[in-house]
Amino acid sequence: MNFNIYETARGKILVVAHRGVFGGNIPCNTIASYEIALKQGADMIETDVNITSDGKLIIFHPDMETAHLCKDVSLPKMTWQDVSELRYTNIDDVPTQFGIEKFDDFLEHFKGRCFINVDKFWDNPEAIYESVKRHGMLEQIVVKAPPTEKVLRVLEELAPKLCYMPVVKIQFNGHNELMKRNVNYIGVEALFYDDEDPIVSEEFIHSVHRDGKLMWANSIIYDCEKQIAAGHSDDTALTESEDKGWGWLADKGFDLIQTDWPMMLIDYLKRTHKYYKV
Repeated sequence: MNFNIYETARGKILVVAHRGVFGGNIPCNTIASYEIALKQGADMIETDVNITSDGKLIIFHPDMETAHLCKDVSLPKMTWQDVSELRYTNIDDVPTQFGIEKFDDFLEHFKGRCFINVDKFWDNPEAIYESVKRHGMLEQIVVKAPPTEKVLRVLEELAPKLCYMPVVKIQFNGHNELMKRNVNYIGVEALFYDDEDPIVSEEFIHSVHRDGKLMWANSIIYDCEKQIAAGHSDDTALTESEDKGWGWLADKGFDLIQTDWPMMLIDYLKRTHKYYKV
């Protein structure tokens, strides 16, 4: 597989599977959920990285122990031996057969297969970067974070070749400056709350594309009362209007869309001839 994200995005909209594809008895952030995402056509999988008390990197969203394990525990305070004995629960809060994965095992499993967005990179940047390097997977990995001076210094000193996207709300005035830094700046993750926000203006998106960078949108919903794509969401697409949800994002010129429903998003994009770029 070609892991030049620019070349891949020139041909089609890239679909990012948020924590894999999960439901029923299959939990998020598991090998099974990511395998389903790839079967459904996702180009990139998004994963959350945490760490145990004895320094083992694991795939698990921080502070979600009660929600996903139905236990009042804190994984960063536990050893890997104890964490390895835990099991995810399903949507009925019944234990499943799925345990928590080591980050190293996750990387080796998906080496050479897809792009990977490593979320929570900034909690343990050095350990995560060393693991990625050890597996020879730098070209597959994308990390995102607000473009603070601290974040940029870490990237410049530790991982200048790692694909990086700043996470920016409403507007972004640092595009030109970021292009001058010694970081592998590949594009912008845009969080917006109104269709008229400057970060989704035709002028801004054109300027990003003009300089060879990419635009990332999220149709996922963390909080229905504060949606990060102004209502152009998976929920809108599935329950109201695909055009108003996913279609609006595609027509705006976003190159990557993160979703909880990759197969249905891809089906819509193909039916409406928005998937492949002319």
